[in-house]
Amino acid sequence: MTQPILRLRGISKQFAAVQALDSVDFEVWPGEVVALVGDNGAGKSTLVKVMSGVGPPDEGVIEFNGVECAIHKPHDATRLGIATVFQDLALCENLDVAANLFLGQESVSWRLAKALAWLDEVEMEGRTRRLLQALSVKIPELTTLVESLSGGQRQAVAITRALLGGPQVVLLDEPTAALGVEQTALVLDLVDQLREQGLGVVLISHNLADIFEVADRAVVLRLGKNGGNFSLDTATSQDVVSAITGGTGALRRRPVRSREKVHDDA
Repeated sequence: MTQPILRLRGISKQFAAVQALDSVDFEVWPGEVVALVGDNGAGKSTLVKVMSGVGPPDEGVIEFNGVECAIHKPHDATRLGIATVFQDLALCENLDVAANLFLGQESVSWRLAKALAWLDEVEMEGRTRRLLQALSVKIPELTTLVESLSGGQRQAVAITRALLGGPQVVLLDEPTAALGVEQTALVLDLVDQLREQGLGVVLISHNLADIFEVADRAVVLRLGKNGGNFSLDTATSQDVVSAITGGTGALRRRPVRSREKVHDDA
């Protein structure tokens, strides 16, 4: 593709006297994992809310597949093809895996000239199994209650649920927070699978080790403004930390050329 799936230009957002975002630019391409990083209060959560429709911007332009659009509410983001998995996974622990995936959008089977309807559990379990297999997620029994799953498996269920609508962009808010080494590896493998399927992935994380393992680029926010855009093939953790903290190391680096610019030059 010659353009990003999702592009934000000049995004600003103010809460009373606080300027949370100030003319922020951001983009994600197909098959790319972009890490959104910054210190507490840098504007990461606000930018995610803008992209997910939770908090529309005061100023700026949003483009999806090259077409300018408005995202005023979560339904707008979902309709476009943007799915968000917040840190609070919002799973029902007393329900099994398939029931969590289809909660509120259950498959039904009609009987007696559509006068009666039954939940089509076979269809839901079959589709759940296919989705999990496509992402190489291993959950032995779909009838297992979510409360019995590990942290990594719960994250996998939440991400799989987000894919039901066939999104093109997936926003992941701190997906490895409070997870152990093994469960973190499971989630990062899942992020790799999303990239392999051609999705654009935005990864919000404070863990630089995770970011350097799985992300292609790191976009730094600092005090509500763009603080750096790094290709992780060439950048070091010190480069990213300098941009986050405002150190001089951030000033010595040239900005990463966008894929669109590279394509045009070719």
